[in-house]
Amino acid sequence: MVKHAVEANFDGLVGPTHNYAGLSWGNVASKSNVRSVSSPKEAALQGLAKMKRLADRGYVQGILPPHERPHLPTLRALGFEGADASVLAQAAKASPSILAAASSASSMWTANAATVSPSADTADHRVHFTPANLSAKFHRSIEHTVTGRSLKAIFADESYFAHHPALPSVSQFGDEGAANHTRLCAGYGAPGVELFVYGQVAFNEQAPAPKKYPARQTLEASEAVARRHGLKDRHVVFAQQNPAAIDAGVFHNDVIAVGNGNTLFYHEMAFLNEQQVLADIRQRLTGAELEAVRVSRDEVPIEDAVASYLFNSQLLNTPDGMLLAVPGECREVASVSRYLDDLVKSGGPITSVEVFDVKQSMRNGGGPACLRLRVALDDDELKAMHRGVILTDELYDRLTTWVEAHYRDELGQDDLADPMLLQEVRKALDELTGILGLGSIYDFQL
Repeated sequence: MVKHAVEANFDGLVGPTHNYAGLSWGNVASKSNVRSVSSPKEAALQGLAKMKRLADRGYVQGILPPHERPHLPTLRALGFEGADASVLAQAAKASPSILAAASSASSMWTANAATVSPSADTADHRVHFTPANLSAKFHRSIEHTVTGRSLKAIFADESYFAHHPALPSVSQFGDEGAANHTRLCAGYGAPGVELFVYGQVAFNEQAPAPKKYPARQTLEASEAVARRHGLKDRHVVFAQQNPAAIDAGVFHNDVIAVGNGNTLFYHEMAFLNEQQVLADIRQRLTGAELEAVRVSRDEVPIEDAVASYLFNSQLLNTPDGMLLAVPGECREVASVSRYLDDLVKSGGPITSVEVFDVKQSMRNGGGPACLRLRVALDDDELKAMHRGVILTDELYDRLTTWVEAHYRDELGQDDLADPMLLQEVRKALDELTGILGLGSIYDFQL
């Protein structure tokens, strides 16, 4: 029997050290805004406003907390010693790049937090979580420990939820989480098809690979996650990302494709073997026909897709079809804005488009889809999870007040060495874990 289920979106709450350090080679937006002055307060409020709009429409909207940054355990592991203020001063003098990496608020992009397989797909009928090792980027590779703690605190009941450690943090098993993973299904509680998209085959040097930018996800990592989650072949499709798209700045598949239900919205350059990928999905998808919404290069050049983050949008069910929640930049790029108007009139599965202001995130290379982790939960699983992270009107007001009290209006690279910033962050996060009821998840709390 197919159980009733919903798709909950867990957005990353933007952290107090949100800044523009340009740490992500291959992410065009991140590099183009390097060393600009950021506004952590504005970024966090923009993220909360996006969550509130979706919660008000009836979507289950959860929150994942930011990480402690600057991360002193990382700096100490790299040889900086003494009191906290001394560690920060040494790092700032010896290697500002290392300090910037240890201060990144990149955990806000929870599409990279983990890969999640719903109970309808798994062999033991539990929801499975594997935090992404994010080994391609140093500043993100230090996230998975606290991410795992957060997920275990929220999804604690082992009769419903299974948690795995991150894969080995080496390039051969580079794993970027749900940013390279999409689930297609007839309904959230029905068995689905989990589409794992990889950029390279690590143990085959002859396989196609990008030439300009690195591929961050390997086939070997995707296969390992599928094995861990107990996914049968009938629930899985492995697809290679087009190397030319990676070299055009498409560092994750969610920058060029997004799926929901039985609909896959994608650019023609998304997959190396497009027709085979579609055929494999159709063969495995049960209870519904695949709706493949293909965007051609003539309609939207790949450069415009990357600049606007058209595909890094949320695709959501409504009573009247699907809603595409896009960043405001989509209306600033002529070809994309024109395409969106035509899309709504086309009579296809996507029937409405709404614009969301996430400029602070976009300047660092993350749109609406980067900011959320999707977790399909049946009614029992939804009751079993920790409800303190589900956004309500009351929680929204508390978090807005919390941000206003603890976040700086502006933050530059030189501010990262300020010992007062570290104290502000720890005070804020200590209060936040109390608001969300998560217990001790940060290193400074343990």
